[in-house]
Amino acid sequence: MTLAKAVVAWSSGKDCAYALEEIRRSRTYDIVGLLTTLTRPYSRVSMHGVREELLARQAEALALPVERVEIPAPCPNEVYEREMAGALARLRARDVEAVIFGDLFLQDIRDYREARMAGSGLLPVFPLWGRPTGALARSMLRDGLQASVVCVDPRKLPARFAGREFDEDFLADLPSTVDPCGENGEFHTFVHHLPSFRSPVAFTRGVVVEREGFVFADVVPAE
Repeated sequence: MTLAKAVVAWSSGKDCAYALEEIRRSRTYDIVGLLTTLTRPYSRVSMHGVREELLARQAEALALPVERVEIPAPCPNEVYEREMAGALARLRARDVEAVIFGDLFLQDIRDYREARMAGSGLLPVFPLWGRPTGALARSMLRDGLQASVVCVDPRKLPARFAGREFDEDFLADLPSTVDPCGENGEFHTFVHHLPSFRSPVAFTRGVVVEREGFVFADVVPAE
C-alpha cells in the first residue's frame, strides 16, 4: 500500500522530532520533508534560535529536504500567515497531503493550526496529542532522543537551565510548576540525535545571551 505523503512542522526541537519518530514507527504516512520557519535577518530557526547550518545538518541526518518559510524580524502575524500559506500551497502542489505537528495539549494552538490549514488541501496531524507529558518526556529519552536546551523563558524557568542537556537530571531538577516537555513555552530544545538520524549532529556549546526577554544558549556546528 502506498502511504500518503507528509511533512513535519520542524522547529529543530524534541517534540516535532519525536512526532516524526512516532509516524515512522506507525507507518501511517510517508514523511517526505521538513517545514521550518526561519527568521531571515538572523538565519536561525524562529523562536529556538538554532543556526540554519545546524538545521541543514539535521535534515541531512534524516535524508529529508527542508521547505523554508522565511520571515522578517519583527514579523507581523499577517506576514507570517501569508508566507506559511505560500509554503503549504507549494507542498500541496507536490502531492503532500498532511503536516505532522508535535503539539501536546494547548487547544488554542491546535485550533489555530487547524483554522489556518482549512481549505489548504493538507491535513494537520497531531500524533503526540494528549499524552501525559512526564511519561512522554521519559519515553523520548528511553527511545534514544538527545537534545540540548537552547531557549528558556526566565519568567517561567530559571535562566541557569539554558544550555543544559535534556536528560533525566534535567527533568528531576525542573520546578514543579514547569511542564516536563516545556509545552507552556518554558524552554525549547535542539535535537542532536534520534534513532532516525544517520549519525548524531556534532555541535559545541556557544555563548548564553538574553534577547527580547528570553535566554538563548547558542549551539555551534562542530566538525
